[in-house]
Amino acid sequence: MVADSIKKQVSISIIGLPGSGKTTFIAALWELVNEPRLQKALTIESIGKNDHSYLRKIVRVWRKATEQARTRLTGLSAVRMNLQDLHGNVVEVALPDAPGEDFRAMWENRELGRVLGESLADGNIMLLVNGNKVKAPAWVTERAAQRRATGRQKVEALAKEWHPSLAPTQVQLVDLLQLISHPPVGRAGRRLVVMISAWDKVEGERLTPDAFLTAKMPLLSQYIEAGRDGWTSRVYGVSAQGGEYDGNDDNTEPVEDGASKKKTMKGRDADRLREVDIPADRIRLVFGEQESTDLTEPLQWLMH
Repeated sequence: MVADSIKKQVSISIIGLPGSGKTTFIAALWELVNEPRLQKALTIESIGKNDHSYLRKIVRVWRKATEQARTRLTGLSAVRMNLQDLHGNVVEVALPDAPGEDFRAMWENRELGRVLGESLADGNIMLLVNGNKVKAPAWVTERAAQRRATGRQKVEALAKEWHPSLAPTQVQLVDLLQLISHPPVGRAGRRLVVMISAWDKVEGERLTPDAFLTAKMPLLSQYIEAGRDGWTSRVYGVSAQGGEYDGNDDNTEPVEDGASKKKTMKGRDADRLREVDIPADRIRLVFGEQESTDLTEPLQWLMH
């Protein structure tokens, strides 16, 4: 009987650059694990006393199909939930007290706070990447081909001082993963889920998440596959909201007349999302050719 009561505790940190969808993912996850009408690999086991107010806030915004406001959490334990599988094994899902800007600062400024560093030191990792906001490298050959196609001559311009923020998305992410694979930040040989968010906006390219990563971020894909830092990985696509949602007043900029039609279409899609009988049914998780609503499935894989 003693052995049956022992539970496996694995820490998972959800990380990503600004706008990668971490808060939306957490809100959708919390909605799902509390929805008894849908099947899922993991169910809620317990949650810290200080988590409820924040989770209620972001879930309320999520249910309204509205963009999450960019706010900083109040403490490292602000989002920390314990989920369990059918065998009673428990996984702790942690969203560190850090907005995407803090992860970007690890690349741009080579800075890392002690508390965030401790949260990334162990356990497995979920890396969220916004598939609709991938900053691609500016290839010299492509620029030359564009000039030839348009008949334009090369324009001499003053050299622009380089800044780390100008680096392609995949360069920043590879560096981030390397940093958390070596002391003093972390260690090698962990499990990694690459979660490509905003999948509804990129699925028109008819690629699986794996193929999308290879095509759009080959450096990141090759780094993981090479196994230098021992990552064991899976790639998923996720639409945690299920489609286009309304802007948040705290984040939305004035819309020009030319964009009014697009804004109206977004509003219609948001109305459609709000009409779904079971809100968690809006979730779309893609792995290879398979699709489901179960956001806990990749977390269950990260438990091992």
